[in-house]
Order: sequence, then C-alpha cells, then structure tokens
Amino acid sequence: MRRVSPLLPMGGLNGSVCKRLPFEDEAVQAESRYGKVLPPNTILEVAMTATATRPVAIKIDEDIKARVKRLAEARQRTSHWLMREAITQYVDREEKREAFRQDSLKAWEAFRANGLHVTADEADAWMAQLEQGNDIEPPECHV
Repeated sequence: MRRVSPLLPMGGLNGSVCKRLPFEDEAVQAESRYGKVLPPNTILEVAMTATATRPVAIKIDEDIKARVKRLAEARQRTSHWLMREAITQYVDREEKREAFRQDSLKAWEAFRANGLHVTADEADAWMAQLEQGNDIEPPECHV
C-alpha cells in the first residue's frame, strides 16, 4: 500500500518516486514496529495532511513591510498571520468575482441565443414591490 507524504505531492512512504525526507525512514521503521499510528482515511489523518503548508517568499518594499508590522502589532497578531489573512481574503474575494464574471458571460450568451429578458422598468417595479415587503414573483422573461 502506497501512502502519500503531506510534504511531497508525488512522494511518500514505501517506494517514493521523489527524494525521501529524513523523517520518512524513521516513520517506516516505527510503523513496522508499532503499526500505523493513524488509521487510513480518518478525519484526523485527512486534516493533518490537507492543512500542510509550505513556505513561500514574496518581495515587498520596506514601507509595506513596516506598515504590515505596525498593523500586526496593533491587532496583537504576527506579521505572518496578517499576511496570510490578507492573501486568504484576497483569493476568496477574487474567486467570487471570477464566478460572477463567468455567470455574467453565460447569461449574456443565453440572451444572445434566445433573446429572453425583462426591461429595466419591469425589474424596477418588481424590486419596488419587494422593498415594500410584498413577496411577489419576478416578472416573466420575454423576447
């Protein structure tokens, strides 16, 4: 049975195709003596391998570095935490923006193919009813 190392995409214990990491030999020996510590495919095993992180270097100017440091101190966090949070929020936001863009392109192509639409006046009247608390169906699309 071949298991994948959390640190090497194509590596792993027992017959790695990549360079073996120093801990792998010890892990193989311990596993042969004591059995597998974590049962395969358990939530804990998956969580431990899924959250493995790898260092990434970025180049930022001194001004940004100082601003990040000041903000991190004000938030009582590390600069590392602040940068990870900023990147996570940026990626989440941009993924949503890209999904919206893709949906818009699909809607445009559907409109070009069939011509179905509602007018701005129809949409405004429907939204005005919703604002007044009237739960009404949206207007019917037409050509």
